Amino acid sequence: MTIISNLTRREWLTTVGATALYPERTTSQSPNNTAVTASRDPLRGVLMIVATPYTTEKAVDYEDLAAEVEFLDQRGINGLVWPQYSSDLPYLTHEERLHGMEVLADASRDRLVSLILGVQGTNTDQMLEYANHATAVGCDAMIAMPPSEAHSIDDYREYYTALCHATDKPIFIQTTGGAADRVEPTVEFIIEMSERFPHFGYVKEEYGDTLARMKQFKVHRPNTIKRIFGGTRARAWTYEMRLGMDGTMTGGPQYPEVYTRLWQLHLENRQAEVRELFSQLLMITNLEQYVPGLRAYLMQQRGVFKTHIGRDANYTFSPDAIDEIDYVLQPLKSHFIA
Repeated sequence: MTIISNLTRREWLTTVGATALYPERTTSQSPNNTAVTASRDPLRGVLMIVATPYTTEKAVDYEDLAAEVEFLDQRGINGLVWPQYSSDLPYLTHEERLHGMEVLADASRDRLVSLILGVQGTNTDQMLEYANHATAVGCDAMIAMPPSEAHSIDDYREYYTALCHATDKPIFIQTTGGAADRVEPTVEFIIEMSERFPHFGYVKEEYGDTLARMKQFKVHRPNTIKRIFGGTRARAWTYEMRLGMDGTMTGGPQYPEVYTRLWQLHLENRQAEVRELFSQLLMITNLEQYVPGLRAYLMQQRGVFKTHIGRDANYTFSPDAIDEIDYVLQPLKSHFIA
């Protein structure tokens, strides 16, 4: 096993290329002295949506945002994604998005983890402002939801064509968000754009019958479609793994070791262990629907965030809710790295 601690992810991308499929590995130790290995291909495996921390005054806590980068990198995450819906995207101001990009770029610059910046905008002009800033601060890839002001596939085509001309970085299209509730980002459209612009062929699939669409994209991989990721809280991840998808892009920074362990077990074809661990993960993922603020609470409990405050709510946790969190989290703790 090769340890590449002296190689930054930008050097990796330059040397190996973003199309490399089988990465170097890095190893860390869990508290039970079991080696936790994770694929460190920067654009394959676990792409974690970074949570946005807040101060007691509900301002973005940029210090904790930078600390989150270190926390996730040390636990083998392949890439960081920000901002997305799981990052409180609808509640972030224009200035907060720009400054957050700068903070994340600085914090991740000499690390193995890749940085994928969300540049989605309500229209093409706004998206280009974010994309140009992402280029200026330095990122490894970009992701963009459809524009909310779009009314047709032609509007999508104009928007994503402008993005492809603005950067030569890999571009992920997220198939939900924006206008996707009324204008479907069809498989045919995404393939068309990927044929025109090779760096566009990266897909985060969350629209409609996601598994059927993934299988349609898979036929065009690797020449046209470069990567296919699932989302939707990684609830179908084992199915996606067995279909040969490239990883998951999800919001679970409170227990990143579990995601990296699942990916490693999958690469090693240890399917029974994947099934057992994924079943345990689903218990806490399901609980998030019933205990608002659970993610921020666990990030505070793990010493990454100073508060568990949300911008859109003041989270409180009853004794029975805390007891349930501890109960469903217990099987996962053996994978945690202190």
